[in-house]
Amino acid sequence: MRITVLGSAAGGGFPQWNCNCPNCAGVRNGTVRAKPRTQSSIFVRPDEGEDGVLFNASPDILEQIRSSPILQPARAMRDTAIAGVVLIDGQVDHATGLFMLRERGTPLPLWCTDPVAEDLSEGNPVLRVLSHYCGVARHAITLDGNSFEVPGVPGLVFRAMALTGKAAPYSPHREQQVPGDNIGVTILDRRSGKSLFYAPGLGAITPPVFDAMASADAVMVDGTFWTDDEMVRLGVSSKRAREIGHLPQSGEGGMIEWLSKLPATTARRMLIHINNTNPILDEDSDEHAALRRAGIEPCEDGMTIQL
Repeated sequence: MRITVLGSAAGGGFPQWNCNCPNCAGVRNGTVRAKPRTQSSIFVRPDEGEDGVLFNASPDILEQIRSSPILQPARAMRDTAIAGVVLIDGQVDHATGLFMLRERGTPLPLWCTDPVAEDLSEGNPVLRVLSHYCGVARHAITLDGNSFEVPGVPGLVFRAMALTGKAAPYSPHREQQVPGDNIGVTILDRRSGKSLFYAPGLGAITPPVFDAMASADAVMVDGTFWTDDEMVRLGVSSKRAREIGHLPQSGEGGMIEWLSKLPATTARRMLIHINNTNPILDEDSDEHAALRRAGIEPCEDGMTIQL
């Protein structure tokens, strides 16, 4: 299978429109060597075939489609390579892009858990709004260990698991998480036997989550913050990384420590959903160098992984 990173940043993108942190200000004025990034999303398709699955529909989806010709194969007057959309959660930066797909003409095939469907029908009624346009053909993602497939994308199998994280701020269970608010997905290519574990929002690594990571040939996981107090120290938030559902990379029990425990069979270890404040975005920073020494790659928009 081929995985295209459409967007690799956290909510707001990089540089964030109203932010003047060292990263955002530096990339604007040319003093920081860093690549701009749009908000987190990937597109996965079989090696042979044009259609695939969009994971998360970010507010930047139209820019991402324009930047990725594979999403517009131009086989008909109106066309798309997006056979279906899978939502990892119901956050604004992962679901708002659904509005931009309203011209589809036929109901949009959408896979999400029941809690996410509830949040996107009530707290942020994206699905209700789309009913006035293309409509949505919603399929429930279960967390019972059973896998699912997306019609039109042969050979790829998807299996979801509940993660520790946070529901969207407009969710009734924002402070009391329920299973399905946030998921990770193992994507298996039946033909090659290769797999990717994808979890852009990950607040803690439990034994089942680590087992799923260790069983995959590649992992693409939460890269939001470098330290737990990153936003607090910069004075842009009073909350720590773990409080808002993100495991930081550094420190005891951080993502780097967990990724270093993965077996040698895990060929690629990647971070996605990188916040604009994270020093790993600066390619000359000590933090970026530390990641590279650990064999970890920060995702960039446009990168393609073939498994």
